[in-house]
Amino acid sequence: MSDQIKHECGIAFIRLLKPLSYYQQKYGTALYGLNKLYLLMEKQHNRGQDGAGIATIKLDMKPGSRYISRYRSMASNAVADIFEYVQNKFVDIQENTPELMQDTEWLKNNVSFIGEVLLGHLRYGTHGKNSIENCHPFLRQNNWMTRNLVIAGNFNMTNVDELLEQLYELGQHPKEKADTVTVLEKIGHFLDDENQELFDEYKKEGHDNIAITHKISENLDIANILRRSAKTWDGGYSICGMVGNGDSFVMRDPAGIRPAYYYYDDEIVVAASERPALQTAFNIQFKDVKEIDPGHALIIKKNGEVSMEQFREPTERLSCSFERIYFSKGSDVEIYRERKQLGRLLSDKILQAVNYDLKNTVFSFIPNTAEVAFFGMVDGVQQYVRKHQKDTLLHKKEQLTDEQLDDLLSMAPRVEKLAVKDVKLRTFITQDADRSEMVAHVYDTTYGIINNHTDTLVALDDSIVRGTTLKQSIIKIVDRLHPKKIIIVSSAPQIRYPDCYGIDMSRMGQFVAFDAAIQLLTERGMWQVIEDVYTKCKASLLLPKEEIINHVKDIYKPFTPEEISAKIAQIITPKGTVAEVEVIYQSLENLHEACPKNKGDWYFSGNYPTPGGNKVVNKAFVNWKEGNNQRAY
Repeated sequence: MSDQIKHECGIAFIRLLKPLSYYQQKYGTALYGLNKLYLLMEKQHNRGQDGAGIATIKLDMKPGSRYISRYRSMASNAVADIFEYVQNKFVDIQENTPELMQDTEWLKNNVSFIGEVLLGHLRYGTHGKNSIENCHPFLRQNNWMTRNLVIAGNFNMTNVDELLEQLYELGQHPKEKADTVTVLEKIGHFLDDENQELFDEYKKEGHDNIAITHKISENLDIANILRRSAKTWDGGYSICGMVGNGDSFVMRDPAGIRPAYYYYDDEIVVAASERPALQTAFNIQFKDVKEIDPGHALIIKKNGEVSMEQFREPTERLSCSFERIYFSKGSDVEIYRERKQLGRLLSDKILQAVNYDLKNTVFSFIPNTAEVAFFGMVDGVQQYVRKHQKDTLLHKKEQLTDEQLDDLLSMAPRVEKLAVKDVKLRTFITQDADRSEMVAHVYDTTYGIINNHTDTLVALDDSIVRGTTLKQSIIKIVDRLHPKKIIIVSSAPQIRYPDCYGIDMSRMGQFVAFDAAIQLLTERGMWQVIEDVYTKCKASLLLPKEEIINHVKDIYKPFTPEEISAKIAQIITPKGTVAEVEVIYQSLENLHEACPKNKGDWYFSGNYPTPGGNKVVNKAFVNWKEGNNQRAY
């Protein structure tokens, strides 16, 4: 993605099912869990660069002993910083009393972070302030072991105001208006409720307080707590939680918007946001890694019992397709194939655009994340070449001269790497004028490949959000190569609507497709459409979210996708550009064909998977019309 947007946090969870001495004997280290947590987090570092954090819980510690440890960091390499902090706790032991590194009981009793339940988080801050207080895991503390709660997640709730009001009605006074706080306090409230109900029940049976404490720990109904907590949540979420006694869970929203994968055997239970991280860290096969079912929670009791429990009725599965297009690492075999297919399905449109003139067309890609889709696009072009060669040889071979035959057999797409991102250049300057100048030089190019004013350059991007980098940098740079025409191709459809489930795309004015539609309405004297949509959106905000429909769709109705693409091409073309510029987008139909299991496409189609999404999009339009730059949820 040439435009930089923030997105998608990452989670990593490990529950060791055997005593620590087991891992010491089998794997030669008491730090087995910590080492694996580090691997899980490093293999998902793409999911968070604003901070990270870990927390661990030790099972069956004596009263008065510390059993929960947490550390968070906002360092530039937060994961490495965290584990360096943890590793430093063992330096003196390794140097002065190395034999104690073999004594798992001593380590557990004397060194923090040596526990059986481990939780890690990588943060991409979509809107919240970048401070240590905003880094997960979050901790809700209590002197009762079974009332302590630690959570971390990849989530955004669209109805934070409603959830806060419910907390007020419960008598709570949250310290800030944030979905992380509401989620923590909502689960915490029903965790307290569960504790109190069990305490009262066992007290009536005549048990003393110490016995009651143990019985509560054994009989906490985690699934019931989650059902009561998540009853009114509207959003996309994968949330990990640990109770102080060691009970733990990983829950996923009813539409499966946010990803969550898991694996378990007789030694471990592990979960993460991406499947390849689990495969690499634990050397397990693709087929052995499962997805947590939408509306379900993977629950691991303190005694090691593992179950998958439903806490909300699953809705239509609409998993985020942007995970497949861009966010998740392409090392997942399914995602790799889907990205190739996204590129392959664009080849017909591209061939038509270049009039099948492969001799005078150069194919390239812009950001490295588009490389896999580019391979698929090239495959599609090569498939056309093979078919053309076969048809010609079957039906016209008698008419071919030697020269024509040589041309036919040498026919192939010209593939070059023309735009290379200069990772040393960061847009650290905040003044707009200086920043624009820096952005213009973020990409370098390869000179001498394009035939002046003869070749068409086809450049594949995985998606186009704002079009800013294309206009300020990429098109300017490649135009210096003097192509006859520049065709920018997006492996994703036009991004028309805000996301409210985790991606930093919440304001209408930041979408070049929206800008294009507004310009077309203005040019054609159709301002009344904008006014009508504003009136409808404004009125809808007074309705319950379940009754709201997406009125912003009316902004795009008067135009074909091709008309909007043509206007986008005008918008992203810098002044002084000599080459003709065209933009080609993926179709929704092809997106669904390429990613059949992940049909969440609300940012393209406006079809939101939860009622809160319709409220958010209408609010975002109202904010745009009123000149309010705040996010809509």
